[in-house]
Amino acid sequence: MAQNLNRRRLVQAFAAVTAGTLAAPALARNECAVFTRQTQEQVTPDAALKRLQEGNARFVAGETIHCDLRQQVRETATGQAPFAAVVGCIDSRVPPELVFDQRIGDIFAARVAGNIVNDDILGSLEFATQLAGAKLIVVLGHSECGAVKGAVDDAKLGHLTGLLAQIRPALAGVEYRGVPSSKDKALVQRVAERNVYDTVKKLARAPVLAGQVGEGRLLIVGAMHDVGTGKISWLA
Repeated sequence: MAQNLNRRRLVQAFAAVTAGTLAAPALARNECAVFTRQTQEQVTPDAALKRLQEGNARFVAGETIHCDLRQQVRETATGQAPFAAVVGCIDSRVPPELVFDQRIGDIFAARVAGNIVNDDILGSLEFATQLAGAKLIVVLGHSECGAVKGAVDDAKLGHLTGLLAQIRPALAGVEYRGVPSSKDKALVQRVAERNVYDTVKKLARAPVLAGQVGEGRLLIVGAMHDVGTGKISWLA
């Protein structure tokens, strides 16, 4: 009797382990499934934000999801349906797909020094949302931003001069004493955050985007990436 009981427990334990082993790839396949128009439509703006928040948590914890990117290339070859768009800096330490643990076909990414928004990027975001169906726009700034430092110092260099001039107003929106300097790390951080905040406001006033926000089809948020930890904090 005892021998049969032990054998039965062993079989049950083996079955549980086997079930867990088989369940893991199934979960991975689900996480790696590319977005389609149908699945994109089922994502709410709040759910899109949560997906990015959870992705960054995995990135920081070193628990990113690994998918067959070649398969995703094949599955997105005839179309795309990203659930979100990210406006980020060109800084090599802040690639949106990596820091949010997303993959091919998941997000639109517009990158420019200082994560500014001009008419071209605004038009791109109108396409990404109104026409392509993305439910969320994230303006992603980051710590130790070289463009923000240049704006604080009022640096001049070719076409970069005009770009930094678009960040410079954020300096007027924060408090500081004396001559502003990029050596003041706290000031640089405040200006970077203010720059994100101002950009979110600019996007929220754009008629095409504002209409979608008013209808509850779109959310526009600001966030800051810490280049020292990889963690993303969300701005009110």
